Amino acid sequence: MATKKTKKETESTATQPAAQTQTTPPQAQPASDLTIADLKNIGTIIDVASTRGAFRANEMATVGLVYNKLQMFLAKVAPETKPEENKTAEAPAAAGK
Repeated sequence: MATKKTKKETESTATQPAAQTQTTPPQAQPASDLTIADLKNIGTIIDVASTRGAFRANEMATVGLVYNKLQMFLAKVAPETKPEENKTAEAPAAAGK
């Protein structure tokens, strides 16, 4: 009789993980790509945090260095997107003529 209980217990434990995988939706992988907008937001976060005193005096040099690097990178990348913005701004003016 002990073998029947063991067999039933084995069958019930074998079906439980299958039922759990069917009821739980697959986890979506978070997007790991950083965009220019994300980097601009990081710069804003650093600026706001430093204004509110979130960093200690001995941390300010490191935070400032990272912030400056981020701003230099954004300045290099930003001119690539600005010509597209100028084209869209000039298009309505040309259409009106």
